[in-house]
Amino acid sequence: MKIINLISGPRNLSTALMYSFAQRPDTKVIDEPFYAHYLLSTGILHPGRKETLETMSANINEILENIFSNTDCEILFLKNMAHHHQQMDFYFLDKMINLFLIRNPKQLIASFAQVIKNPTMNDIGLKKSWELYNLIKKTNDSSPLVLDSAEILKNPELLLKKLCDKLKVHFYDDMLSWSEGGIQEDGVWADYWYKNVHQSTGFKKQTTSSRELSVHCKGLYFEALKYYNKLTEKSIQI
Repeated sequence: MKIINLISGPRNLSTALMYSFAQRPDTKVIDEPFYAHYLLSTGILHPGRKETLETMSANINEILENIFSNTDCEILFLKNMAHHHQQMDFYFLDKMINLFLIRNPKQLIASFAQVIKNPTMNDIGLKKSWELYNLIKKTNDSSPLVLDSAEILKNPELLLKKLCDKLKVHFYDDMLSWSEGGIQEDGVWADYWYKNVHQSTGFKKQTTSSRELSVHCKGLYFEALKYYNKLTEKSIQI
């Protein structure tokens, strides 16, 4: 079995990419398996915190055991957030294909601030993505894959074909679209975060992508931009 570990920031098209892979006949997807662990280990308050902790294991050993016990699929696609990789031994990353998904931090922060008003660097995951990228590169002596959501939107079919080629998996046309509404694998937090993707049937730029940053978020933007620029240099291009 091939395990693809998507390491993303929030508001990055990560759920859309999960939906895309969920359309494949050979793939099973898991939505943010480390979320409860992240909430419990950091004590952070997020919408849906109570429901998440009640319905998911927060024990990292149990979570990983569950992930690696999946034997009923050829490909297991994990949609993970970079900042959820907290207080854990990262040995398991060596057993996965790690795929980083990034987005211009101006758009990312503006979108995230609609749900959590005063985001921090720890919330948006770009610094953590850069740290994990370098850790994996050093450990595996190879460069992990990087996707920029802006490149996906330029030409979803071409980009997904290139991605599948890099992953050494077959490309399916079914990956380009899905039915409106959620999928059964959605986490219990979907009501708080997935409104846009639930209204979509494919990869499409949101009209809210051009919203302006709040003044109090601009410092975070300039700090995050340096990590984004480093990662986007590594990304798969159209």
